[in-house]
Amino acid sequence: MNDATECISGNLASRRESIRLMSGARFADDTETIDRGVCGDASYTLLCQARLQVEELIIANRRKDEFLAVLAHELRNPLAAIHNGIQLLSHQARHTAVPQKIGAMLERQVCRMIQLVDDLLDVSRITHGRLRLQRERMDLRDVVKNAIQTVDSDIKQGNHRLITALPDEPVWLHADPWRLEQVFVNLLANASKYTNTGGELAVLVHARDGRAVVRVRDSGVGIAPEVLPHLFDLFRQADEAAPRSQAGLGIGLALVRNLVESHGGSVTGASAGLGQGSEFTVCLPREA
Repeated sequence: MNDATECISGNLASRRESIRLMSGARFADDTETIDRGVCGDASYTLLCQARLQVEELIIANRRKDEFLAVLAHELRNPLAAIHNGIQLLSHQARHTAVPQKIGAMLERQVCRMIQLVDDLLDVSRITHGRLRLQRERMDLRDVVKNAIQTVDSDIKQGNHRLITALPDEPVWLHADPWRLEQVFVNLLANASKYTNTGGELAVLVHARDGRAVVRVRDSGVGIAPEVLPHLFDLFRQADEAAPRSQAGLGIGLALVRNLVESHGGSVTGASAGLGQGSEFTVCLPREA
């Protein structure tokens, strides 16, 4: 090796040791198995540099996840206090029209912020494999009804027509009711958000071949064909042309997929194209 290559190799080794100490990780040195005589000193050095850059990116990504988790926890506590204060003020001003309306508006906005923070926390839990399900025997119809009630104000605000079709008999699952409610709240909130005033939403539930199927359909803006394969990617918005105020963080559908799959189910999205509405189908295993 010439002096320049020796110097570069020394710097790479130093950076590699720093990365190992910062991350607490032990990286397998695959580059050491490569014959320098075959690939040459220059190629070997480039390979080492590329490997080191990958390791640095892994650490940066891990730090980003840790930052999001800490940020979400730091935001959650003051938001909870604000929410409690708003509820107290609303209770005291229940007989006065203007403060009551202001209190209701503030409560809606704080609830939205709390939901965003909770979604960030869930992203962190899923990324680090810390999400735990509290399974119990539950009727899927109750979960769907609760989800509809949760987004009822959004549906009314958009003057949407909601169609529901639920089975007459219970649809028993062994699942986490809160997490499944989170799935359907996300899907219904998106359907309402991307459907123009006066549009139509539908929630259809039925059982088939040992599976429970829930379809959430809307007559909204639709989804472009090139976006469909990436619908459930983290930090990817379905409608990237939407104004920033409507675009969201791009984590809702990723959470939906992870929560459904953690229950042994699947979720798909479909649309005939822009302006043609969309439909999301959730399939879950029924309790034997």
